[in-house]
Amino acid sequence: MGWAVVGAIPAARAYYVAFEWQRFALEPWWKVFAVWEGGIAIHGAILGGMLGGYLFARKYGYSFWQLVDLAAPGLALGQAIGRWGNFFNSEAFGTPTDLPWGLFIPPERRPPGLADVAFYHPTFLYESIWDLGVLAVLLWVFNRFPNLRPGTIACIYAVTYSLGRFWIEGLRTDSLMFGPLRVAQLVSLMGILAGLMGWWWLNRTGGLLKQP
Repeated sequence: MGWAVVGAIPAARAYYVAFEWQRFALEPWWKVFAVWEGGIAIHGAILGGMLGGYLFARKYGYSFWQLVDLAAPGLALGQAIGRWGNFFNSEAFGTPTDLPWGLFIPPERRPPGLADVAFYHPTFLYESIWDLGVLAVLLWVFNRFPNLRPGTIACIYAVTYSLGRFWIEGLRTDSLMFGPLRVAQLVSLMGILAGLMGWWWLNRTGGLLKQP
């Protein structure tokens, strides 16, 4: 949906810049817009995409939560595919590892102080596999329970994706930080809480199944 894309891309960049502002403040102003140099964040994209979807739903009279439910499986699939960009760019990898599936990182892409360490956790792969699992769960629920109330699939996505992202983020070496805390882990905790609260609210207001 074009409205979601228009909302997602600027928000993904703005989210990244906000938490890396100390670095951007020392660079020319136009670097804020230099997305071709890298630096976007999926949580910002999700928030911006939801805002775009909400405005679209308001303008054309659609159910926002039905739109979000329909978008959630495609989002999980897109995330699974998109993470492979991290592989090709040798970025967003994890801490050093001697596991057999460790990812070789070229010397010029290694973190400061780890120039002699060649292999790292392939966090891009962990998240790609996790996102495919989230997709499988959403499709199974969607087909097994076709009469779920609008918003249920979105709640399941929020909880399942956030659980995996919280774990995987703890392995990464390039996390956006808010003081000593990893931003993505904080947002993941909020995603889990929001999904559980949404699930509770749907059940409290008449059950998870649409009423005939």
